[in-house]
Amino acid sequence: MELEVRHLRALCAIADAGSVRKAALQLGMTQPSLTTQLRRIEGAVGGLLFTRGQTGSRPTPLGHSVLSRARPIIAEMSALMAAARDAAAGAGGARLRVGSLGGRVVTGWLRRLHARLPDTDVTIHIEVSAGTLLQLLATNQLDVAFVHETEGFPLLVPPGVEQRILMTREPRFVALSVTHPAAAHPVVGVAELADDAWIVDPAADHEWSALQRAFTTAGIDPRLVHVRDTTTAADLVASGEAVRACQPTAEAGPGTVLRPLYGDPLTVELSLATRPGALTAQELDALFHDLADAYRSLAYANPTYRSWLHRNGGMPPHT
Repeated sequence: MELEVRHLRALCAIADAGSVRKAALQLGMTQPSLTTQLRRIEGAVGGLLFTRGQTGSRPTPLGHSVLSRARPIIAEMSALMAAARDAAAGAGGARLRVGSLGGRVVTGWLRRLHARLPDTDVTIHIEVSAGTLLQLLATNQLDVAFVHETEGFPLLVPPGVEQRILMTREPRFVALSVTHPAAAHPVVGVAELADDAWIVDPAADHEWSALQRAFTTAGIDPRLVHVRDTTTAADLVASGEAVRACQPTAEAGPGTVLRPLYGDPLTVELSLATRPGALTAQELDALFHDLADAYRSLAYANPTYRSWLHRNGGMPPHT
């Protein structure tokens, strides 16, 4: 078998994700198919590239050697494709390539960008993984990205990528059915939800790890439900079948309420990431202002989050 760029991407995905399972989710593959592909790659190069254990997959010395050569090739191929797309679309046209994690803030941010930049082709790329967005930035496939970093679980930030902080500690709330006993409380303790099933998106960066830490601290071991579809997740919560952590700017769906968690055991840092040379300082300032304005508008329009902000000193001055 001859190695192709897709094989090199698979190797880098496994190394970055730390496991074949997580890499398969990011690549849109099944775990068995990626495992089979890895074995064929290892057969082609003549040795093991990763050690597999309970803690995940780690590169062997041979793996490090192959990865050190694979990454520049992938970066060059990504740059080539980006340049080709620029030429095909007509060089010289104003364009802004925006990446973001999902959430209601994205819509308001885009609306402000379109109003301020009517002659610019603004595109949006939504991912569930902040790590993937940062890699797309580093390889010149995005100009800016709105990302979050789970407290206690630092992101792997590629060299050259810079971040401007929007919120140092944004809390995660919990979505409950209106019929849930805890829905009557203004603030809910994690231990109160010990008997509930918790919805987890397996592709989200460190979501499960952060929840597990909160459960361990509270001395509980609840059931988990892996759901990637937001509509299904909302229906499960409304029916009382499960609960889930959510962004504080989220809107409570029919039959659900949002409540802060006591002690804020789940928090993230929000930032706007870019790479040097992608934008001027003035352009980046304007993009950040648009994002902060969209976030502030949603935050203070949400009664539950507004109350939390008042109790915790409000929004940072720079937003």
